[in-house]
Amino acid sequence: MDKTATTRTVQHLWQAEILPSLQDFVAIPALSPSFDAAWAANGNLDAAVEHLRAWITKRNLPGATVEVVRLPERTPLLLVDIPGTVDAGTVLLYGHLDKQPPVGGWAEGLGPWSPVLRDGKLFGRGAADDGYAGYAATAAVEAVRANGGQHSRCVILLETCEESGSYDLPAYLEHLDDRLGAVSLVVCLDSGGMDYDRMWLTMSLRGLVSVTATARVLTGGQHSGTVSGVVTSSFRVLRQLIDRIEDSSTGEIKLSAMNVEIPAERAAEARATVESAPGTVITAIPFADGVRPVVDDEVELVLNSSWRPTLSIIGASGLPEPEDAGNVLRPFTTLTLSFRLPPTADADAALEQVKQALTTDVPYGAQIELTRLEAAGGWNAPALAPWLRSTLDTVSDTVFGAPWRTMGMGGSIPFMGLLAERYPDAQFVITGAVGPDSNIHVPDESLDIAQATRVTEAVAHILDAHANA
Repeated sequence: MDKTATTRTVQHLWQAEILPSLQDFVAIPALSPSFDAAWAANGNLDAAVEHLRAWITKRNLPGATVEVVRLPERTPLLLVDIPGTVDAGTVLLYGHLDKQPPVGGWAEGLGPWSPVLRDGKLFGRGAADDGYAGYAATAAVEAVRANGGQHSRCVILLETCEESGSYDLPAYLEHLDDRLGAVSLVVCLDSGGMDYDRMWLTMSLRGLVSVTATARVLTGGQHSGTVSGVVTSSFRVLRQLIDRIEDSSTGEIKLSAMNVEIPAERAAEARATVESAPGTVITAIPFADGVRPVVDDEVELVLNSSWRPTLSIIGASGLPEPEDAGNVLRPFTTLTLSFRLPPTADADAALEQVKQALTTDVPYGAQIELTRLEAAGGWNAPALAPWLRSTLDTVSDTVFGAPWRTMGMGGSIPFMGLLAERYPDAQFVITGAVGPDSNIHVPDESLDIAQATRVTEAVAHILDAHANA
């Protein structure tokens, strides 16, 4: 496949075809169902699916079918089935169309649903996470066909539940099992890397456990001057319970099910990552003035964020705003505990240990209620096949001009674990255009257009190499 011609094709597609449509996609407030309980009535997920369906249909890929798949009471899924020029199994290309909530604090002139092109980036919610993926996957197939390459059957799967933990996806995979057939390559475009200088492959993803815990000590608030010292604080009850799980002085998680031995090859990859992009782990994070990372060793920081369990308190209720706070011993406190798990940890076992720690022998007999329980396993990549490794070497040189590198992603993509179980012999290419300043999930999300273009071109070469392996 002609490299120069492929580059021209991909660049043209991005500038003339993808960017105008992707800007319109950003304007759709397609919140994931966890953030929009009325998603079915509001219709924004359906609007996002229809937007991509219409765009891909107009590409007129030979023999392609573009279908919205709907199971009862589940979020919709867009399935694009493109016949191959050769038969080498099915290539499954994954992305998602649902979005994180907008959150406040966007910079002047920017907003979650207002697409802005500035300094080579497209700003807006869902641009980088992960609205570009369906466009990039389609363009990669187009580039292969336009420049004399080959590709096996390609199925593009775009779900609308990823930001909510992909809880609808197992049902769809079961429903589509016969249609998908023998998947030999999975390409996921919902990831990224430490810089925009090279291609990054994600080799592991952490799992997730989430629990919302409420501690109740009274049926109603009471004057703190009257009952403090007689009734315990509901906040103190939760603090004591959390101390069973996390060492507050170090952040170490005490539960056995959440700790695993880090594979030697992943530790070596962490060192290589730091050597390739020194300082990026720290400089990419907007620390407040004077705040230090938890340790100084960058390799340990990479392992902390990819292979060690962590706890973040991501939500709270029962606490008034400071200006509204009176001298009241509050009746309850609610905290949402979000755990990131090592890729090979058993998420269900971890959740059971969390439940036991929070509900056994509760201090002062306080009432504990656990809601919004979630557990999702992580993923550890299989060894790269020789054809894929050599292709990555070539692509890194010709497309990026720098060696490719690997990383462990601290976030979760439950889809990968599901596919690894279902297709144990498949090769996985987990990559993407997200970089250190993409700001996914937070204000000022942006997509680096040049990196997205290079990633698209790289996927085209990988599809051709897979077909000829």
